[in-house]
Amino acid sequence: MPHWLTGSLTLLVILLNTLIGIGPMLLIGLLKVAIPLRGFQRRCSQAVMWIAETWAEGVNRTINRTTAVRWDIRCEGSLNPRHSYLVVSNHQSWVDILALLQAFNRKTPYFKFFLKKELIWIPFLGLAFWALDYPFMKRYSKAHLARRPQDRGKDLEITQQACEKFRDTPVTIVNYLEGTRLTAAKHRAQDSPFRHLLKPKSGGIAFVMAALGKQMRSLLDVTIVYPEGTPPGFWALVSGRVDRVIVDIRQVELAEDLFAGDYANDPRFRIQFQKWVNDLWQAKDQRIAQLHAELYGRSAGTPEPARTASDQDMDARASSGD
Repeated sequence: MPHWLTGSLTLLVILLNTLIGIGPMLLIGLLKVAIPLRGFQRRCSQAVMWIAETWAEGVNRTINRTTAVRWDIRCEGSLNPRHSYLVVSNHQSWVDILALLQAFNRKTPYFKFFLKKELIWIPFLGLAFWALDYPFMKRYSKAHLARRPQDRGKDLEITQQACEKFRDTPVTIVNYLEGTRLTAAKHRAQDSPFRHLLKPKSGGIAFVMAALGKQMRSLLDVTIVYPEGTPPGFWALVSGRVDRVIVDIRQVELAEDLFAGDYANDPRFRIQFQKWVNDLWQAKDQRIAQLHAELYGRSAGTPEPARTASDQDMDARASSGD
């Protein structure tokens, strides 16, 4: 079929799948709010998760039947839907989210994102995010915090409140440490020390780990690479213009000392935690280079010296905030 027809049919089926699932999901979500019994609310959460997983399975099957995309998913070790996980991933395109659905749906608990508050107004999806207990974050600029210092720390408060809801059931929390999608312009503006990534922010995952503690069995370090070079958009995927997506998953055990400090109030622990995140990101940058070498036959090499900050410099910048 022509690409425009493939994309139109794929989107139509996904829309119908969404409309079928969103009614029951919202009804259960309202019942969960109206009847504040802990056991009942837990069963409501499980029912909403089942609907979301069924929706995701429908999306996966639709894309796989209407397009020829090959999902090259490489995973170290086994996954368990009864365990909680923290997922960190590089972020380049809306297709990244569909790649996570392909890699994790019904292999781990259905994942949660920390979303911008404005996303609740997206038709259909905003209501679904609310029913799924996705935390909505309001981000404050440094200028805003300088004018209204009382708003400092509200992001931590929201994170802790959200994680309280997750204590009764296994959960997979996804955090894009870069905070935004990678583009060449953003990479230049940041003067990023990484060749293939933006600078990571550590505050979000530090707060999640502090709130959930050892409920998080391990961290899943996800690296997504698009062999075409330029990350494809959503329309390119559903219209059959994407041939292959590589999803590389590595399990990282979380050391005890990562849970032992106070990120918000202890500068020494904050620097130590940021260094761990920087090391994780440096390894990911090298992994992307290795995948590029596999795809294109180039030497993976190491980051160029002129673009690589020393650990001491990165730590000093981390101590000044996220």
